[in-house]
Formats: sequence, structure tokens, C-alpha cells
Amino acid sequence: MPEVNSMADDLENIRRKRLEQLQQQQAAQQQMAPGDMQAAMQQEQARAEMDAKKQALLRQILTPEARERMTTLKMSRKEMVEQLESQLITLAQNGRIQSKIDDEKLKQLLVQLQPPKREPTIKRM
Repeated sequence: MPEVNSMADDLENIRRKRLEQLQQQQAAQQQMAPGDMQAAMQQEQARAEMDAKKQALLRQILTPEARERMTTLKMSRKEMVEQLESQLITLAQNGRIQSKIDDEKLKQLLVQLQPPKREPTIKRM
């Protein structure tokens, strides 16, 4: 039975230390200067506005099917999709996109962005 009490004491000590850590973190967050908090909120708001503008522009240059493909692909290849989005936005802002990009054109662009696949070579000794 002494082992059970020892384990319970250890668990209680761990809980107490963790509670103290959490309280210290919370106190530190509350002491954050109101200016820092406001700056962080403004930065988040600016990021949200930029994202909304980007999505509105993509709606103008992509067909619904192409947007759906981009959304699906973003789940697995986020970096590649972000790169393609920035390229499309740049092209649209420069007036180099005359018509909406449909799903087939988007597939072609995605193929061009992918690095060439290397075929494995097997050497027998």
C-alpha cells in the first residue's frame, strides 16, 4: 500500500506544478501590453482581409470546378496550391489572363508545376 500513496503523492505534485505553470502563463498573457494585443488583432484582421481579397480574385479567374479542384488539392499539397494561387493572382493583376481558367487548364498548370518524376533504375551486380 505504501506504493499507492507514493504514486498518489507524485501525481498530486505533478498536478500542482502543472497548475502553477498554467497560472503563470495566464498571468503573463494578462500582463501583455494592451498595445501588443491591439497590434496582434490588427495584424490578424489585415491577414483576413488579404485572404478575402485573394479568394474574391480567384473566384473571378477560376471556374467553380477549378476552384473545387484547388480546394481539394490544398488538403494534400498546400505549398504547391499556394504557389499556383500566387502565380494566378499575379497574372490576373498584370492582365495576362483573358478568360476564366477551367478545370482542364488548371490540370495542365498543375502538371507543369510538378517536378519531373524520376524513374528508378535497378542495377544488378
